[in-house]
Amino acid sequence: MKITSAEFVKSAVWPNQYPPATMPEIAFVGRSNVGKSSLINALVGRKSLAKTSNTPGRTQLINFFTVNSSLFFVDLPGYGFAKVPRSVKKDWGDMIETYLRERRNLALVVFILDVRRDPSADDLSLRDWLDHYRIPYAAILTKADKLSNQQALGRKKLIEKAMGKGASGNTILFSAKTRKGSEELWQFIERHLSGLENR
Repeated sequence: MKITSAEFVKSAVWPNQYPPATMPEIAFVGRSNVGKSSLINALVGRKSLAKTSNTPGRTQLINFFTVNSSLFFVDLPGYGFAKVPRSVKKDWGDMIETYLRERRNLALVVFILDVRRDPSADDLSLRDWLDHYRIPYAAILTKADKLSNQQALGRKKLIEKAMGKGASGNTILFSAKTRKGSEELWQFIERHLSGLENR
């Protein structure tokens, strides 16, 4: 997809703060430090649309961006090993689940995993939420440049097996550094949105 514009709209915590649901939304979610912001930036060809940080758990709000004035990208808070109080972690969980459950124009979740790591309990819990709410997702395996091509393909098979049938055929190897997988993910998003329009 040719990107003509990508702009930050607003940050929110709860539904009454979300922008009006006027366009399809692609939500990005994954554990802290999995490369979520780098993935968003690579997709839109911007260095710092989504803020990257070396400190896990820095994104504590739901951030909305418009892309080409035709869809929203939604950056959901990272979960997992961030050094934050348990009460804050619970709020993050509530925030993410409320968004997934209530956002009517949510079209697709980009579920981000580190290709080098097995899915965590938090990852599997998120997968269960997506299955429960019948939300389609693409599993994006980041940091593929850290492995050889053969190693990355082997890890992809193992992760697909751990994630179950929802990930089958919807798993893409990705590297923000080399932009590997960017085009494939855009094609997946466009095919998915086009399928929704034709229903």
